Amino acid sequence: MNLEIRAVQALSSVDAAAWNGLDHGHSPFLEWGFLRALEMSGSTGGPAGWAPIYLLAETKDELGRRELVGAIPCFLKDHSYGEYIFDWGWARAASRAGVSYYPKLVVAAPVTPATGSRILVRRQPGDEPELIAKLLLSAVRELADSTDCSSVHFLFTTEYEHRLLEEQGFMSRLSFQFHWHNPGYDDFDAFLGSLASRKRKQIRKERRRALEQVDGVSFVPGEALERGDVERLDQFYRRTTFRHGGQDYLRPGFFQRLVELLPERVQFAQVRREGDLVAGALYLETQGALYGRYWGCAEEIDFLHFETAYYAGIERCIEQRIPLFEAGAQGEHKLLRGFTPSPTYSSHWIRHEGLRDAVARFLADEREQLPDYMKELEQFAPYKKGG
Repeated sequence: MNLEIRAVQALSSVDAAAWNGLDHGHSPFLEWGFLRALEMSGSTGGPAGWAPIYLLAETKDELGRRELVGAIPCFLKDHSYGEYIFDWGWARAASRAGVSYYPKLVVAAPVTPATGSRILVRRQPGDEPELIAKLLLSAVRELADSTDCSSVHFLFTTEYEHRLLEEQGFMSRLSFQFHWHNPGYDDFDAFLGSLASRKRKQIRKERRRALEQVDGVSFVPGEALERGDVERLDQFYRRTTFRHGGQDYLRPGFFQRLVELLPERVQFAQVRREGDLVAGALYLETQGALYGRYWGCAEEIDFLHFETAYYAGIERCIEQRIPLFEAGAQGEHKLLRGFTPSPTYSSHWIRHEGLRDAVARFLADEREQLPDYMKELEQFAPYKKGG
């Protein structure tokens, strides 16, 4: 293939259909609309500290016409916020040793801890996806050199990418989240039937307590959302981050841009009481997975968080025959509600030899301990033993 690699700093110069024609797997978080909504709202670029550099692999014919066949979205970072694969300890160790840790180069869906393809390639007859991927990875290393980055970090990759990056000399890191897997339940009661009696009763109690205080939870697709709905979602998001001492990485205007640019992926789980919108959660949906994000409310209502952010999502997966539900990072409380420990992957290259060796030792210890911890957690899953 006659391939060329070039870099652009905004997706406005890239055709949306060509970008989305690359293989994204089941994740929507690197689709054109999501990334462009981040750009247009100021959630990436500028003072956000996520400076985009999109590496594009293109063929070029004799007339100079370009055709996109691969891409890697990279972000220059001068901090480690919003990544959810935590390397603050590495940065502190570098500082103590007098080694500059920033800037660094991150390949990820910004402020989104969800597994998905990071090396985007087209898969049409005649394409050579492995060749394209390796050329793009070489371009990532060259970009790290030209921007004087201390390191490169691929976050929440697929397992295939994890192995490929290891072959390319990246250090592997294993972590986990709590995911819900759908083996093909007929309905929510069938899911409950797979649980131990005490856990089944607890979930029914939580759902009843939550729903008796509101009109119900309904999924509204992006195409049907009105501006007032989106403004309310934004308010819920900022209230939640403020109450929990978090950072509102998503700047005002993001949700409106997302609904405009990626409406086919958006579902807003709305909770109303006497007609007023009092709580909700944003979901992004593909055929392969459902992603729950940005729960918020106007007031605290018993168990409504569990109903809106977990049980309603499980029910939707069952109804829509979606095999996977990711409800965000962290949260051992998910375990008691049917979510199980599931591996997540990241890959790291560090320029400084001494720091690289220290991180390699840390990662080796972590990899040795983590599987046992995940097995220990699985013992608390609510499913019937031997079921």
